Amino acid sequence: MPPQERLDADGLRSVITAFRDGLRSHQAVINRLNVYPVPDGDTGTNMALTVESVLGDLAALGDGADLAATCKAISHGSLMGARGNSGVILSQILRGVAATVADAGQLDGAALTTALATASKAAYGAVMKPVEGTILTVVRVAAAGAASVNGAPLVQVADAAAAAGRRALASTPELLPVLAEAGVVDAGGSGFLLLLDALLHIADGRPMPEPADVDSIDVNITTLSDVADHAHAQDEAHGDVSGLRYEVMYFLEAADDTIPAFKHVWAGIGDSIVVVGGDGIWNCHIHTDDIGAAIEAAIDCGRPRNIRVTDLLEQVEEERWVRESGSEAVPDARPSLEPVTTAVVAVSTGEGVRRIFHSLGVQRIVTGGQSMNPSTADLLAAVEEVLADDVVILPNNKNIVPVAEQVQGQTTKRVRVVPTRGVAEGFAALMAYDPAAPGDENEAEMREAAEHVVAGEVTRAVRPSSCELGPIAEGDWLGISREGIRSIEKELSDAATALLADLLTGDHEIVTLIEGEGANAGATRRITEWVAEHHPDVSCEIHHGGQPLYPYYVGIE
Repeated sequence: MPPQERLDADGLRSVITAFRDGLRSHQAVINRLNVYPVPDGDTGTNMALTVESVLGDLAALGDGADLAATCKAISHGSLMGARGNSGVILSQILRGVAATVADAGQLDGAALTTALATASKAAYGAVMKPVEGTILTVVRVAAAGAASVNGAPLVQVADAAAAAGRRALASTPELLPVLAEAGVVDAGGSGFLLLLDALLHIADGRPMPEPADVDSIDVNITTLSDVADHAHAQDEAHGDVSGLRYEVMYFLEAADDTIPAFKHVWAGIGDSIVVVGGDGIWNCHIHTDDIGAAIEAAIDCGRPRNIRVTDLLEQVEEERWVRESGSEAVPDARPSLEPVTTAVVAVSTGEGVRRIFHSLGVQRIVTGGQSMNPSTADLLAAVEEVLADDVVILPNNKNIVPVAEQVQGQTTKRVRVVPTRGVAEGFAALMAYDPAAPGDENEAEMREAAEHVVAGEVTRAVRPSSCELGPIAEGDWLGISREGIRSIEKELSDAATALLADLLTGDHEIVTLIEGEGANAGATRRITEWVAEHHPDVSCEIHHGGQPLYPYYVGIE
């Protein structure tokens, strides 16, 4: 079959589908290029989810949609579905391509040349502090490669762009020292090149590239300060433990002429700033230590919605259990519901944790965790299902709190959020729950109970790094509190007891250990024996939670 010289609406949809499939197959490899020391899933995941949103808008069009409608769906879906810094930049690239193709009436060689130049300009324009050695460089050089054969057929232009982009990707470590130190190339640029591969797959029948063996990628990051140098450059670098800790994202409904002042305010409170959109709706992304100021800036000029906050220190990749559960975030199907004055909806994962929540009176559970947070719609569906006019939501993760707070404006029920930041706080809150009491009483009592809990967790480092306590080797066990990493040990039980030594005081009476995947009877016994020896007045309660990635959640009261 000869190469196609132009693509219509159906061809463009096929390219987007192949791009999504390519991102999904390469997702683990792209994520592995990250440099943070805990299990993490960023650029590959965020880019794939962004393109999934595009396909959702395309599917809503139905078959037979014309090119103008197809391009509009690509533009809208990428803006509204962009995840993370890399996803927001990718949305600008796709929007630039869609606008050019819509104007040209087809995707041919000339349109592709113009589209890549437009996409590069849009991507650079979206970032307040563009850094070379990132996806921006790869797109710009790919556009230049296309321009070098301007006027050639579609496949030849795509070939030239892809070849130039691959050379640019290979050179990213020369432009960004943290990449050279880590021994990797830029993750976002790697993801972008799959778009050109998808185009060549559809236009010329070439196979999509096979992903590399993820275990063959050896990321060599020695200190978290290295990561801080890269934090504003790409989404997969999360910053120093003592640096910009939170990623804040939301849609902003505001007049276009207010955005320059909005960006100016953001420039003073954070980094990795990307603001894209137009015609009254903007997708906004920042890394900052001041969540309140980041949101207040939006209120000053418009209306923020779908606010998402991610703790970049604690963000954890949980796609495995999401895949095993069969969906990203779905309400738990408890067999029956009874009418109550106040119902509780909780977010959790792990079969044991879910059983405990149910036993404590939770009416509906929404599956969710840190990096794969449930949406407002997921929580709203659970709220609408319970048989009560008053509903308390327990997010059980600080990243999910702002999402839960959006539910109140979407329902006629009276919804209150008790901002629990972990499972231990959720358990404590439920000890004060009375299904026969009104919502305001439950909120006050449950909030007070949750605030008295000291929480921690134990997980394993998946790559080398360092923190204020010293170097971290891959495979080390980390004890983490709300203040950050508090212990680094070779043995699981040692990390847990060192964490408890840091957290326990003479005022405490109860330690609750929630065992997850990786916990074992020997380690649990050593932990309880340590508590008995060093804090004989403190009792230990053991529960099987089954949560992934964290062998132990710790709650202290």
